[in-house]
Amino acid sequence: MTVFNVFRELFTHPWQMLIQRWNWKSAVFSSILRGLIFLFANLAAGWRAATGAMLAEFLYRAATAGFYGALTQAFRRVEPVWMAGIAVMILLPLVSHSLELAVHLLRGTPKIVTSLIASVGFTWISTLFNLYAMRRGALLVDSGANSFRADLRQVPRLILEFMISLPVAAWARATRGSAKRNAGGPPVSPAPEETDDSSAGSIHRRRIPDRKCDSSSGIAQILAPEGACAAADPGPSPE
Repeated sequence: MTVFNVFRELFTHPWQMLIQRWNWKSAVFSSILRGLIFLFANLAAGWRAATGAMLAEFLYRAATAGFYGALTQAFRRVEPVWMAGIAVMILLPLVSHSLELAVHLLRGTPKIVTSLIASVGFTWISTLFNLYAMRRGALLVDSGANSFRADLRQVPRLILEFMISLPVAAWARATRGSAKRNAGGPPVSPAPEETDDSSAGSIHRRRIPDRKCDSSSGIAQILAPEGACAAADPGPSPE
């Protein structure tokens, strides 16, 4: 599935994609966590102002975060994976924070700039994590989805894997870039193994697949350049 396919489904079947798949799990997590963000961001203005900002954010996210979760869920099968990551990283902040800004301007949240900066930063991280988790079957609400209790049991492990995969992906990209600069060109692929098939009287070549593009690499796939994983295993070379 491509990004274009997802947008087409969203425009032609909005009821099914956004209403029937309203992600209440995302609404629960988002409303609680973002409410706390606005509470602490506005403490300097006093407890009353901080509590008001927290309640406004809690109600806003409780009403809308399910739709944003449904959007993320719609992109979880998009290939290449990095394209799904870019799509949700642009689409969700653009929609959600435009409405969020309007809500807090109307109610007069005192520390609105600080609050929004913290909220946008949280969105970037949480959106990638939600995409990461949903591609592994967690935090979904469609048929066959895990129970909320089962998702809660998976979340600590998924958070740990997600946190580990970020520096691993960054290190892998930095290493590839350094190797390319030092060599003055693209990195040299490992030499293919050769096997002597005496019965056929010919030598067959096979390439070792690139394990960096294996599905277990997690968030590294979201950051991988286009075509990197598709070109990892080109198949047997001609004899």
